[in-house]
Amino acid sequence: MIHIRTESEIGKLRIACRLAAESMEIAREMVRPGVTTREISGKVREFIESRGARAAFLGYSGFPGAICVSLNEEVVHGIPGDKVLREGDLVKVDIGTYIEGFYGDMARTWTVGTVSEEAAALIAETRASFYHGAKRAMAGNRVGDIGWAIQSHLESRGYGVVRALVGHGVGRHLHEEPQVPNFGRPGAGSLLRPGMVLAIEPMVNMGTWEVDTLEDGWTTVTADGKLSAHHENTCVVRQGRPEILTLMSGEETIPYAEE
Repeated sequence: MIHIRTESEIGKLRIACRLAAESMEIAREMVRPGVTTREISGKVREFIESRGARAAFLGYSGFPGAICVSLNEEVVHGIPGDKVLREGDLVKVDIGTYIEGFYGDMARTWTVGTVSEEAAALIAETRASFYHGAKRAMAGNRVGDIGWAIQSHLESRGYGVVRALVGHGVGRHLHEEPQVPNFGRPGAGSLLRPGMVLAIEPMVNMGTWEVDTLEDGWTTVTADGKLSAHHENTCVVRQGRPEILTLMSGEETIPYAEE
């Protein structure tokens, strides 16, 4: 079932998403050499709980961490642990929050010190692809329009768009209908209506789109061992441009790249 949220419900979603963005600021400040992924997760969890909220991923389907921290060739769902951040790493942080009956969900890719030009370009194009997709998240379009825009932007630049994992609705549950793939055909999929809330989250590989799952049952990695990036925001479908609920300090509302 696809939910259409009232303005009152969207107001509660704003609270959860604002907390997610503030939590991401905490994570960003900790991304530096010598810090472990567990330390980042612990600090973020402490902050979320200090606000009377809950880290949404902790225990979700058995996930053992408060947030996901994925390094380099790890695409998503990295379990926080003893891995130490090193100069040149790509760090994908995925944070979910739950407060007052609603969820917020977002992800960013950060760098540890200086990274290669190729890695920096991967992050920039992943972010740009999000905005190409979000631009289509308006009433009257369809879910396939979002995925097509993301896929077209990335594949024209030689990147692999992950297909095994997709975006989703967000609301009273962390994952709701509809699924929001980062690939697709224009005009296909569910009709977008005002009040739908979507997590749009391109997961982008330097090489192949194919992925594997490690023995821990969670961590998804690129099949060829090349780098991956992730950019996610929770967005409200409107008659015109969508409302992005998980913007961080200094991020513009809709900094669309040129078509």
